[in-house]
Amino acid sequence: MEIPVDVVIVGAGIAGLTTSLGLYRLGVESIVLEAWDSLRNTGFALTLWTNAWKALDAVGVGDSLRQQHFQIQGAIVLSSILGLATSETSFHAKGNHEIRCVKRKRLLETLAKELPSGTIRYSSKVVCIEESGFFKLVHLSDGTILKTKVLIGCDGVNSMVARWLGFKKPTFTGRSAIRGCTESIDSHGYGPKSMQFFESGVRFGCRPCDDKTLFWYITWVPSSQDKELQGNPATMKQFVLSKLEKLPAQLRAVIESTEPDGFISSRLTYRRPWELLWRNISKSNVCVAGDAFHPMTPDIGQGGGAALEDGVVLARCVAEALLKEPSEEAKEKGEEDKEQHERIEMGLNKYAKERRWRAFELITTSYFAGFVQQSEGKIMSFLREKFLASYLRGLLLKRADFDCGRLNFS
Repeated sequence: MEIPVDVVIVGAGIAGLTTSLGLYRLGVESIVLEAWDSLRNTGFALTLWTNAWKALDAVGVGDSLRQQHFQIQGAIVLSSILGLATSETSFHAKGNHEIRCVKRKRLLETLAKELPSGTIRYSSKVVCIEESGFFKLVHLSDGTILKTKVLIGCDGVNSMVARWLGFKKPTFTGRSAIRGCTESIDSHGYGPKSMQFFESGVRFGCRPCDDKTLFWYITWVPSSQDKELQGNPATMKQFVLSKLEKLPAQLRAVIESTEPDGFISSRLTYRRPWELLWRNISKSNVCVAGDAFHPMTPDIGQGGGAALEDGVVLARCVAEALLKEPSEEAKEKGEEDKEQHERIEMGLNKYAKERRWRAFELITTSYFAGFVQQSEGKIMSFLREKFLASYLRGLLLKRADFDCGRLNFS
């Protein structure tokens, strides 16, 4: 039996929940399919820049999250020689910027609780997508078949929907990351600043989420022996400390205080940006958003922000197509479904056109930033600490100076 649904969103991550909430705010119901039995909490925390907060405000949850997270006032780069600050940037001095490190679980829960009960369907794995006239049939592993007017893939870097559209698997950058999160009983006393440290091809960063929670990460170029790190928190902790022997004692203490369940290791992948120029971001009544669309390295902290932007723009375009009344001509000919399908296709093409170059720009900038920050050698280290660090932060702020627009389309 086929169950009719206006909009099916695959994946209850940042992009999927934002799109669903945006549609709900505009009066369009959707179903969000999540393969896991609960919201995923991979990565612990993420940095949200000015552009992301504009998107969160557009769907009405920005203020709630602001109250729970520090506003980052600036960034400091520490020398690998003396451990002293070699450059410092005040985000307020660079303009009216808003940067906060947000707990991923808190973000997802905040978005999810605004949705009507039953919107998110857990343990719902998509196994097949089938064409059926102006509709798509979404087959689930439990035998359920959803007949939908719009299919949106927000199912991450290994997206089934992206493969259906013709995208290749994301490319391994040759770098890996370990992320960690630690919470203290009392205030950590770290202050509202982001810190970065570079040592022998390893990049370390640390920033506060609130007065008790610190999020940190390292990126490096792995060897074949590093494969044993996966799933072994004790090994990860010792590995990180061995890679950062010159890290100031205050920051080493952050790593040492991280509990075993506060580590996660992953390979860094990205979508080759030129793929966005010749692949179908949308096709007929199907499209992708978030990491299914534009997986990027974390070097400019815009993966989550880009997903939020996608959600707002996509909700606006889809709602405009679905809410418009059929023409009298279509009614007379009994072609309401055909006309609506054409509007949906135009709406998704509009979304793809609006997001294509923005995604291209973010992927490219992030890869460049990672290359500069990860490169080894005394000359590169000198240039990075004296000149490039400040330039890159300026570039990050420039990419964050973006407004995806309001949710309404009138």
